[in-house]
Amino acid sequence: MRLRTSLRLLPLVSASVAILGLIATPSADARKAPKAPSAIEVPQIAHPQGETPAWWFRAGAAQAVERGAMQGQAKNVILFVGDGMSLPTVAAARILEGQRKGQPGEENMLSWERFPHTALSKTYNTDSQTPDSAGTMTAMATGVKTRAGVLSIGQDAARGDCAGALRTPLVSLWQLAAETGLATGVVTTTRVTHATPGATFTHSPDRNWENDEEMPRTAHEAGCRDIARQFVETPYGRGPDVLMGGGRANFMPATQRDPEYDDKVGQRLDGRDLVAEWKQRHPGGTYVWNAKQFAEAPAEGPLLALFEPSHMQFEHDRPKDRAGEPSLAEMTRSAITRLQRNREGYVLLIEGGRIDHAHHYGNAYRALTDTIALSEAVAAATEMTSADDTLILVTADHAHTMTFAGYPVRGNPILGKVRGSSGEGNDSSGYATDATGLPYTTLGYANGPGYVGATDQQPEGPKTFLHEVSGYQAASGRPNLADVDTEHPDYMQESTVPMSNESHGGDDVGIWARGPGAHAVRGSLEQNAIYHIFLQSMPALRKPLCARKLCNADGVPVELPRPEMFAK
Repeated sequence: MRLRTSLRLLPLVSASVAILGLIATPSADARKAPKAPSAIEVPQIAHPQGETPAWWFRAGAAQAVERGAMQGQAKNVILFVGDGMSLPTVAAARILEGQRKGQPGEENMLSWERFPHTALSKTYNTDSQTPDSAGTMTAMATGVKTRAGVLSIGQDAARGDCAGALRTPLVSLWQLAAETGLATGVVTTTRVTHATPGATFTHSPDRNWENDEEMPRTAHEAGCRDIARQFVETPYGRGPDVLMGGGRANFMPATQRDPEYDDKVGQRLDGRDLVAEWKQRHPGGTYVWNAKQFAEAPAEGPLLALFEPSHMQFEHDRPKDRAGEPSLAEMTRSAITRLQRNREGYVLLIEGGRIDHAHHYGNAYRALTDTIALSEAVAAATEMTSADDTLILVTADHAHTMTFAGYPVRGNPILGKVRGSSGEGNDSSGYATDATGLPYTTLGYANGPGYVGATDQQPEGPKTFLHEVSGYQAASGRPNLADVDTEHPDYMQESTVPMSNESHGGDDVGIWARGPGAHAVRGSLEQNAIYHIFLQSMPALRKPLCARKLCNADGVPVELPRPEMFAK
């Protein structure tokens, strides 16, 4: 009887063993799967005195590896930067766009909010709790945090220290890509020599050294070059294949009159015509300065497009530009069309740079409409690219002090006065009022030129864009906004602290991503880790670093690259 029972169990036991064997034995595909890199050891240091460029680089690499960025197989990467695009800015722009569609607004989504991966970015500079764009873009472009006001140099060099800057230049993702044979592009609505675009291909101890006239004599003598000149003379490949934005005055000699404005001339005192020099360096390239030339430009070959002597127009004002300017979405389509012709891939920056400027001016309308324009540009890039081979990341370099407050009812105009409760027992059918019985807007600023006290330029009360301030006087109280059109494009939101320029905010900003390696965008990240997510997700850029023995045993770039390894 025992024997029969044992025999009956044999088939069942055999089947169980077989199943266990299938579970325990890895498939051929599993055996071929790459081993996940080991965690990267980062030295424990005292902050901030123990921080160095090499430490920041390694620490950023560790954050990206920990999140699995090395699993990415991206051919192309696109970084969208909404300059000054704080989380309240994103929320308010989302609502405004939705309300323009006839919706309540809150349920709307900007294009990047549909991306599957999100994170928060810590934006502080090495010397500043609230950062500036130069230091923050340096972190994203080079993988190394640095001080405020400097471009793609280490934190050891003080602002304005030319000799110190020459000792500690950092290699950017764009420089690495250009020298490796990938296509590169820089697109912005600011001057192309401004802080965010400037960090891609230039090194400067002062973000304001955009042309030779802005530099002190001692800097010239020490061997530093202005930012515009560095863009044209870059030793990394041929420099950017696409460079679009404003700032043509920084490329023109002072003896040359601007082609669009009779009362403006170039800013260069060295007599150099950098546009002409760019044409010599790119004989197959095209230079344009207005919308008609842009539309008629060949769809291939290098492109230099400088649409204004200074910054491009705000999106709201763009239709009134006398020579015409393309939208950020149109520039995005043009850049991708050109860059995708390179079979090796491309690295592209697209900046909605004037979001920041509108906030500095205390004008929420233009900040939000420029944010919507950025959303349209992201939508264009998403349509033109595949999530299979293109990593798109959308973020901001820093925040601003715009507040989103009160208890407005659902669908309340985001630029309007609050209808609802303010905690004072108001009837939600009328305007909410403050403790003195006066209505107020949903959006406001903690500081800036919207302060309601009298100035040399405007009387006491609500302020109107553009308000370039001097001679502030203390306000006698808040104005009555009942009959004020706070939704007008030129209305300036009230600010609590009077300042000629509204300031940046030190709060975290959002990151949204899709494509190969996007899964690494999660949690709370140091801002310089963005570079490492790009780098680790793109095999074509890892390869030259590993070839120079800058990678660990797992093929992760962990050692700081030096310019002499790549620059010609």
